Amino acid sequence: QVQLVESGGGLVQAGGSLRLSCAASGSIFYVNAMGWYRQTPGKQRELVATITIGGSTNYADSVKGRFTISRDNAKNTVYLQMNSLKPEDTAVYYCNAAISLGFGKRATLYWGQGTQVTVSS
Repeated sequence: QVQLVESGGGLVQAGGSLRLSCAASGSIFYVNAMGWYRQTPGKQRELVATITIGGSTNYADSVKGRFTISRDNAKNTVYLQMNSLKPEDTAVYYCNAAISLGFGKRATLYWGQGTQVTVSS
């Protein structure tokens, strides 16, 4: 069984910063790509940032220059440093990870439970 547990969400004023963490645990062989997505009520979940096992990153245009994704492969953990936050960044943030449970086994996508980020104006 694999779990992704997020932490670090909360309430912050516009212009402030937050750092989200997401740790994968369980019978993990290796973790491939990891990422952060966000969702607001009535809208589809959207990509925020992704990072490969080698450290290559990809960002949504709306967060480029403000958010930084990173990972600690030894801890199976991905981070999202969010700076210069705006009210439109308010959403539930979800992490995901492509995880293989054994040698030769295809990686499966797992999701965290989500953490609320609220940015006040």
